[in-house]
Parts: sequence; C-alpha cells; structure tokens
Amino acid sequence: MIHYFSQTGNTKLLGDFLKDNINDSKTIYVGFWTDKGNANQETLDYLKTLHHQKIFLFGTAGFGKSEEYFKRIINKVKESIDATNEVVGSFMCQGKMPDSVLQRYLSLKESDKAPKNIDLLIENYYEALNHPNEEDLENLGALNNRVL
Repeated sequence: MIHYFSQTGNTKLLGDFLKDNINDSKTIYVGFWTDKGNANQETLDYLKTLHHQKIFLFGTAGFGKSEEYFKRIINKVKESIDATNEVVGSFMCQGKMPDSVLQRYLSLKESDKAPKNIDLLIENYYEALNHPNEEDLENLGALNNRVL
C-alpha cells in the first residue's frame, strides 16, 4: 500500500516509482513533501491514523544536499507516528520548488531585507530543479531492496 501527498509532483514521482518497483504488501509506504522542516499536515494527519503497521517513509524537500537535514526531517515526522508502528526504512531527496519561491528570493535580494545567504538560496533553487532525478530513483530502489 502506497499513500503519498504531493504538492509539486516530486513526491508523486517517488510514489509512482515505488508502485512500479515493489511487491511488498506488508509495509505501508507513506510519502510527503516537506513543509517547514516536517511533513505536510495531510501526511501527519494520515500517520496518526496508523496502528500496528510497518511503515516506510519517503519524502522530498526543496532544500537538499544535506543528509543531516533529511535525518532531522525524518525524525520530526516520526514524532507523529504511534508507538505501535514500526518504521522499517526511510528515504529523502531534494525536489524542485515552484517558481513562486524563486520570485520571492529575487524580490528579497533586491530589497534591504535580503538575508546574508540569499545567493545560496537562489543557487539551491536552481539545483533543486534537477530533482528527483534518475539517481534519486535508483537510490530509493536500492534502499527499499536493502531494507525490506
């Protein structure tokens, strides 16, 4: 069973990949997009309904490149999972962001309120446009095969 919530299509891409590449009916796969360092609210609400299940979490975040950041997100998501469940694995990768994010960054850059890291934020936006990519899908498939 695969359940995912996708705002921009990134998590849907991962979920569709899993649908085509897994044969595990004992695990519930739950996918999410990242909102302020946690899963989106719909995912958190769904996770709270699960009891006595094996769960594999997968998600995307616009800010990537940091396994430490991804681990913090997964750990935050786990806080919404009932203790009767078992998280058997997880996967995170970077995902493209909507154009509105870039427009907000560019407006900020032109203002006197621009954060010191605005150029890094803009650079990250462009890097995220390439994700999820084939390498991300291969990593998801390899991790899923190792975990289950």
